[in-house]
Amino acid sequence: MRSVTMVVALYAGTLVGCTTTKPPPPPALAPPAAQSPSTVLSGQLGDQTLVATATVLRIDRKTRHVTLKRPDGTKFTIVAGPEVRNLPQVQKGDVVRITYRESIAYDVKKPGSTGPGITASSDVSRAPEGEKPAGSATDTVTVRMTIAAIDKATSEATLRGPRGDVVVVKAKDPTKLDMVSVGDVVEITYTEALAVRVEKAGTL
Repeated sequence: MRSVTMVVALYAGTLVGCTTTKPPPPPALAPPAAQSPSTVLSGQLGDQTLVATATVLRIDRKTRHVTLKRPDGTKFTIVAGPEVRNLPQVQKGDVVRITYRESIAYDVKKPGSTGPGITASSDVSRAPEGEKPAGSATDTVTVRMTIAAIDKATSEATLRGPRGDVVVVKAKDPTKLDMVSVGDVVEITYTEALAVRVEKAGTL
């Protein structure tokens, strides 16, 4: 979960860039919810996915030490803690795939449909017993702020947070300000997901 400073930094992007990148989404993140009738404006402020792989070279099942090799040939050793089940299914030559994704989405909603606030949630999953080790963890933080003022001459909007804090943001695309009004609620959702799975060599 990111700090309050990170969340405040997200505020500044609400009506600013509105640019979208679309890398292939990993299975760790659920598809976005359908837009509600109360939504005035929505979009993505950022979306990136990073993937890393390593090959299993050696496993000490007694100490649970696993030696891995990166694609560049460098080696490193990790300890598979008790939370990593199905370790007996891991074999030399298997490939460990790690997928990390973070995204920032925004929705501007009509007054009265929702109010300022902060919500957070986490979701963790693991592979069933007997299968290759796999798991994912997803953290989501949603911040809702009210548009307190709009200055089209300077392309700026003043947002008031759930604790009364005020943030002034400058729109990179001033036309976005024509689509929103004072009193609308800006909802920013930051999602961070990490998925790890072990695959049999040759299945990538």
